[in-house]
Amino acid sequence: MPVDFSALASSNDKAMSLLRRVKDSALGVVSTTSFPAIIGVADAMIKSSDVYLVGYEKTGGGQCSAIVRGGVADVRMAVHAGVETAKRFGQLVSSSLIPRPMADMEKVLPILPRLSELDGVGETQMSSGAIGLLETRGFPAMVGAADAMTKSAEIELISHETIGEGLCTILIRGSLSNVAIAVEAGMHEAERIGELSAVMVIPRPLNDLERSLPKVKQAKKPQKVKLPLKLEERQKELMPAQAPAVEVQKQKQLDLPEPELVQAQPPTIDVQIQKPLDLPEFE
Repeated sequence: MPVDFSALASSNDKAMSLLRRVKDSALGVVSTTSFPAIIGVADAMIKSSDVYLVGYEKTGGGQCSAIVRGGVADVRMAVHAGVETAKRFGQLVSSSLIPRPMADMEKVLPILPRLSELDGVGETQMSSGAIGLLETRGFPAMVGAADAMTKSAEIELISHETIGEGLCTILIRGSLSNVAIAVEAGMHEAERIGELSAVMVIPRPLNDLERSLPKVKQAKKPQKVKLPLKLEERQKELMPAQAPAVEVQKQKQLDLPEPELVQAQPPTIDVQIQKPLDLPEFE
């Protein structure tokens, strides 16, 4: 399939233009002590004004922050909406607004979106479903709640998130009615097993919010190799099998004369017979 380089270049130019707009804009940060609360805060911030949701920063100890960029007036309205939402949940830690952050801050701190994540940033299109979050203190309670949620309604598990202090959050997606039923069932199961910390149901989330949610890292599926329909069969030449070459150390042949047939003769013994002595005759 040919690659549409013009569309790719157009998308890249759009992302770069958006990155420059975000880079030269104001910065707003709101911090809470709960992951469901920070998702609800982020939803309120991006729905209250024209801001870009950069993402979240988990600082440990159960605290996490939502980061937005935009015009000064828009960021001020977004931070105000986020603070009010966090106060309503009783989870507010702190907030800040910086009209024009310096370039050194943008190089060091995670306050800019990555270029690969800019596709769809700033879109205000709403989803027709809902997102549910349930936070427990302890992993067993979260697992039990997730099991009860999937068995009680037709929902989809998105992923889970941990922010320290034993706080674990399960994220689900589905229709608003199914998500509400699943969250209620998960609450009862979490309280039965351990400690329930917080819950959140977000109806009709923006695409910007769904993009920022943690997702399960799926393993890459093996791709099938597409072979051509017609394959030319090549005749294989039959080659005689050859025995493996083994080096044999040959003994050097000695230059010896050819053997001759020799008749065996009995051994000869030389015997010396002495002459008799001339002795006188006795009468």
